Amino acid sequence: MNALWTRFLRSPYRKEPITSFAVTVGAVDAAIGGLSTSWSLFGLGLGTVGIAIVVRWLLVQRSLAEQPAPAELYLPPSSSRPPLRMTSKSNNNTPY
Repeated sequence: MNALWTRFLRSPYRKEPITSFAVTVGAVDAAIGGLSTSWSLFGLGLGTVGIAIVVRWLLVQRSLAEQPAPAELYLPPSSSRPPLRMTSKSNNNTPY
């Protein structure tokens, strides 16, 4: 369970370290504020988590929109042409 948990948490931190850090800080603030009944800290934590999630969502949407178009192929696929015959030096009529 511990290895699965660290693998689950490690991948978001490698992809987006800034937003993951903001989510972690906001979650800790919300937990401290909720446990100590400090509602302003709880609200600040939830707001930080919400903003970090929105920023992450916007970054994902922008990266999906900026994906390059597939390359345009100018030659037909190799399967449509017959394979070339191999020639040897003895079959060649030109002197060397």
